[in-house]
Order: sequence, then C-alpha cells, then structure tokens
Amino acid sequence: MWRNLLSSNHLDKSFNQQLIRLVIPIALQNLISALAVTVDVIMLGFINQSAMSAVSLAGQVTFVLTLFYMGLASGVGILTAQYWGKQDLNTIERVLSIGCTYSSVVSFFFFVISLLMPDVLMSLFTNNGELIRYGSKFLQALSFSYLVAGISQMYFSVIRSMENARLSAWISSICLILNILLNSLSIFILFPNDPDKAIVAVALSTVVARIIEFGICIVHSVKGNIKLKFPKRDTAQRNLQRDYLKYTVPIQGNYMVWGCAITATAAIIGHIHADLVAANSVASVVKNLVIVLCGGIASGGSVLIGKYLGNGQIEMAKKAGTIIITYSIIFGILAGILTLLIKPFVFDVVSLDVQAQYYLNGMLFICAYYCIPKSMNSVTIGGIFVAGGDSKFGFWCDTIVMWAIILPLAYISAFVWQLPPIAVFAIICLDEVIKAPIAFIRYRQYKWLNNITRDLSTEK
Repeated sequence: MWRNLLSSNHLDKSFNQQLIRLVIPIALQNLISALAVTVDVIMLGFINQSAMSAVSLAGQVTFVLTLFYMGLASGVGILTAQYWGKQDLNTIERVLSIGCTYSSVVSFFFFVISLLMPDVLMSLFTNNGELIRYGSKFLQALSFSYLVAGISQMYFSVIRSMENARLSAWISSICLILNILLNSLSIFILFPNDPDKAIVAVALSTVVARIIEFGICIVHSVKGNIKLKFPKRDTAQRNLQRDYLKYTVPIQGNYMVWGCAITATAAIIGHIHADLVAANSVASVVKNLVIVLCGGIASGGSVLIGKYLGNGQIEMAKKAGTIIITYSIIFGILAGILTLLIKPFVFDVVSLDVQAQYYLNGMLFICAYYCIPKSMNSVTIGGIFVAGGDSKFGFWCDTIVMWAIILPLAYISAFVWQLPPIAVFAIICLDEVIKAPIAFIRYRQYKWLNNITRDLSTEK
C-alpha cells in the first residue's frame, strides 16, 4: 500500500523533490521557533525551578500573541501561495502590506498590556506569589520584542509561500544562536545567583534577537523582489483585503479557540500543583520539538497545494494531499518513538523535584501517543484545508472539541472528581484523538479543492 502511494504513478518525482526542498527548511524553522520560545524556560532551569515555571507561565501570553501571528500569517500564506502559482508578484506585495498592518495593531495591543499590567496577566495562570513576581518582570522586559516581531512573521510567511523557505530558516537560525549566547552570558556569567536580574536579562536577550531579525528582513526586502510597503488605497486593495479577511478570520478564530483552550488548560494545571507546572513546562518543550518535522510537512504541503490550486492543477493538488497525509502518519509514529527514546536524556538535563519527575515521566508516555493524531491533524486541518480556502472547518471543529468536551471534562476531573494529575493531563490530550477521524472524513469530501485567486489587473 505504502509503496503504491509513494510511487511515481501516484505523484511524480518533481513533487517529492519540491516537498523535500520545502519541508527540511520549514521543519528547521519550526524547530528554531519552538526553541526560541522554550530556550528561555530551559536555560532558566539552571537558576531554579521557580524561575523556570514562572517564565513558562509568562510564555502563555506570548503564546496567545503567537496565535494571532499564526492566523494572520496563514491568511498571508494562503493568498501568496495561490498568487505565486500565477506568478503575480504585485498582488503578493499587496497581501504582505495587509498582513503587516493587522499584525502591527495586534502587536501594539499586547505590548501595552504586557508592559502596564503584567501582574494581572500572571494571576490568570497561578496564585503563587513568587511565580507572579518572576513572571511579571519577564513579561515587562519581553514586551518590547512584540513591536517588531509581527512584521517579521508576515515577511517569513510570504517568502516561505514563494518556496524560499531556506532564507527564513537561515535568518531564524542566526537569531536563535544570538539569543542562546546572550542567555548564557546573563545566566552563567552576569547574574548566576540573582534570579530577578537573570530573568530580566534573558527577556532582553530575546528583545535584541527579535530586533536584529526584523532588521535582516528589512534589508532583504530592499534587495529582493517583494518589498515591505504601506498598503495602497484603491479598489484592488479593498477587494484583496476582503479576500484576506474572508479566509483569515476563520483561521484566526480557529487558532484563538484552540490556543485559548490550551492556555485555559495551562491555568488548570497551574492551580493544581507547582510541581505539575514544572513537569508540564518540560513536557511541552519535548512535545513541540519532536513534532517539528510534522509541522514542516504540513506547511510545505500547504504551499505546494496552494500553488497547484492557484495554477488550476486540481488533480495534482488532490494527489498531493494524499501523499502528504501518508507522510504525516509515518512521521507522527517516528515522533512518538523519538519521545520515548529521549526520555533518559531529558531527565539528565533538567533538574526537577522528585514529584515533578514522577509527573514528567507519565506525561512523556502520553505525549508519545499524542504525536500521531497531532501530526495528522496538523497536515489536514492546518495545512491541506487552509491551502484550499476551507478555513471554517478547523474553527468549528476546535470550538466543539476543545470548549464543549475537553475543557469542561478537564475542569471537572481536576476540581470536582479530583482525579490524579496524570489522568487530568491525559484527558487534556484527548483533543487530537477526537479530531483525527473527523478531519479525515472532511478530507475525503474534497471540499478544500478551491482556486481562490482573482484577476486584480482589471481592478483600480
């Protein structure tokens, strides 16, 4: 069966070559993005467990902001990929300007609330005074990175959708290395015995890395084919903006529904036990790192399917979807196996209390099984459907599964039934298991096979 699916009769070799050229750098950038979010948490673990836990909880604010970026970037990516299939660079430039406008507004809002009321934000996730104090310091310093991060993410989405994923991976790699070096300087040399100052210094390290990342994007834009420009004001721009909102709003809603549910589960965990928070921080890092290749397949496949649809190659897009789902199953299984293999290394690297180690051991076993449906859903809901403009399905699926099933069940399990913490964590992870068969049925209906481009040359 697998041999037939992967044969040249099913999908020509050029597709596999294009997919590999996209998947590897996108997976690398996903890895870098996951590390960029978690490197502060991991490295602050060398200071003490409270610093690590506080920054992990504070990271939930950045996580919510990232969800906005992901939604806005997905809208940019959908349109860019399909217009790239038509080789319409002028329209792609317009799409980028629209995405940058919305991301700048969202970034400024998060900057203000993180700078002025960090303690209020932290109190949403924990009632531990020490964690609130540490996390508030981190948020205030980190907030300045929000002012530039949104534009960089929109630019990365455009160049990836134009099949230039290596550039965004290269830029992100440089900034991650810089971030790690500055973190090391802060933690091991400047403030090894001062958690308050170390936390602020680590946050400022991220700010510096984001500013340099933004600067590189500006320089490349000046020299490249796609320029960072202010939005135009004409009929073509208004029509394109309507298209952007039509496909972006459901995706954004999907990310927010899912992300806010994840944040709510973090709040549930945060109110159970501090050791559970620490264990969940590490488990989340491991889970995000092992599935980066699955995310690369989803993103790379989305770009190619969008290009085929924009160019009118409907059958090619359908065949591409089948092969990408096959890859998602294979790499989801490999990610689960990898999770189990690196368990001993994780325990050697991270210093946790005995109780936190017990929780982490159970969590990693659960994460190993979680990887398979997560990989499938990333490819179908987050990749294939979005590429064809079928963006509403994910929103309704996550709304029902997360908010009507998982969150109520997790809350009751934790605070009414008072089940063991590991059982609560297992219930929280059931969302991907429930969504997987539903998403596959939707895939087989082929309602995602849509060309959503328009001819803007006739509109002024």
